[in-house]
Amino acid sequence: MSKKHPTKCTTGARTRCSYLNINAPKAYGDGKPKFSASLIIPKDDVATLTKIDAAMRAAYEDGVSILKGKGRTVPTYEEIIKDGPLHDGDKKKDGDPAYQNAFYLNAKNERRPGVVDSNKNEILDSSELYSGIYAKAAIGFYCYNKNGNRGIGVSLDYLMKMADG
Repeated sequence: MSKKHPTKCTTGARTRCSYLNINAPKAYGDGKPKFSASLIIPKDDVATLTKIDAAMRAAYEDGVSILKGKGRTVPTYEEIIKDGPLHDGDKKKDGDPAYQNAFYLNAKNERRPGVVDSNKNEILDSSELYSGIYAKAAIGFYCYNKNGNRGIGVSLDYLMKMADG
């Protein structure tokens, strides 16, 4: 699903999709319409969380010049990830049972991500893609520095539906 690049990784099969906008892009505020998903990763999925941390660190290293911008200082990795992209569901989504005992990240893309079933067949029936499904997600991390906001963003590149939810 994802090519071997240090800023990219694939989540495990127990990743749950919430706020899934994969059938049509959705615009937020004055922004461009994008395909998106909130990817909920169980805290005990150590393999996925380790891959995510490695990919975020690689994106940070690749994007130091972007994070620096016209300024002279580069925030530390810890400063950059303090407010995301990986969030603790027990703290940020307190009271929402879907996010309990999980981390989550919000991934998006202007282009529609590829979507397949567990047999790698393209999913053509849009009713098969809804919030709550379990999927492996191929994601990529990148640095941004826009309008005074610096951080690491997440692109949603591919989804492999593993189970209904």
